[in-house]
Amino acid sequence: MNEYENKIKRNKITKKRNIVVIGVVLLCTLGWVFFMKAKIESKKHTVLTTSNKIAEQKNFKKKHQDGMKVKFTTNEPAGEYMPWKAKRTDGGKVAYLTFDDGPSVNTEKILNILNQNNIKATFFLIGKNAERYNNLVKEEFSDGEVIGNHTYSHQLSYKEKPEDFINDVNKCDEVLKSILGQSYSLKLVRFPGGSFGSKLAPFRNAATKAGYRFINWNDEIGDADGYDLPVATLLSNLKKYTNGDTVVILMHDAGAKTTTVQALPQIIQYLRLKGYNFDTLK
Repeated sequence: MNEYENKIKRNKITKKRNIVVIGVVLLCTLGWVFFMKAKIESKKHTVLTTSNKIAEQKNFKKKHQDGMKVKFTTNEPAGEYMPWKAKRTDGGKVAYLTFDDGPSVNTEKILNILNQNNIKATFFLIGKNAERYNNLVKEEFSDGEVIGNHTYSHQLSYKEKPEDFINDVNKCDEVLKSILGQSYSLKLVRFPGGSFGSKLAPFRNAATKAGYRFINWNDEIGDADGYDLPVATLLSNLKKYTNGDTVVILMHDAGAKTTTVQALPQIIQYLRLKGYNFDTLK
C-alpha cells in the first residue's frame, strides 16, 4: 500500500471518529436538554400541586366562614324538634334521610349513592368516630350534607347524670368544631336510642337548658335491630312505616351496616315513586 492510500485510509478513520464524537456530543446535549425540561416541568407540577392544595384549604376554610351557613347555625329554639308535626301548605311530600353512628368505612359509599341521586342527607356523628375519620367529616360537609351530634361516646344506658350526658354531647360538639371550624354551631342532637320515654325527661330538659335541639324519627328501615339484615327486610320495614307528607327516616352508617348501603338505592327509588322530595334537617 502506497503513501496515498494510507492517507486516504487515515482520513476515513478520522472522519468516522469525528462522526462518532459529534454523535456522542449531540446525544449528550439532547439528553441534557430533555433532563432540564423534565426538571422544569416537575417544578411547575410541584408548584401547581402546592398551589392547588393551598387553594383547596383556603376554599374549605372559606366555606366554613362564609358559605352554607344554614348548615352551621340555626335560629330554631332549643328543645324537641318534630318537623313531621308541622302542617305543610304546599301540598308536597318531604323525606329526610338521616344516618346515625358514623362516620365509618360505609359513609363514603353512602355519600357516593347520595351524590349519584343528587340528594343531601343529615348525618348524626359519634364524636370518637369523627376523630378517627375526620376526613369523612370534611367530605360530608363539602358534599353539602348536614352534620348533627350523636354524643361523643354513644352511651345507651343513660345511667349517668343528665349533666354528664350533656358533657358528652358538648365533647362531641367540640370535636366537630375542631374539624369543621369554630363557626360550627348547629347544636342539633339525636340521643343514642332516641329521646323517648319518661325516664329521659331529665335528659331532655338538660339538653334544652344547654341550648340544644334534639330530634327523633317517625320512620325507619329497622337496621338498628341487627347486623346484615336482608335488604328485603329493610325495604319491607320502610314500606310499613312510611306514612304522611313528612318523614324523618332513621338509618345507620356504622361499619357493620353493609346491607343499609346495599338497600339505599332502592330506598331512594321507593320514596320517589311515592312522591317524596328530599331535604336536610335545619
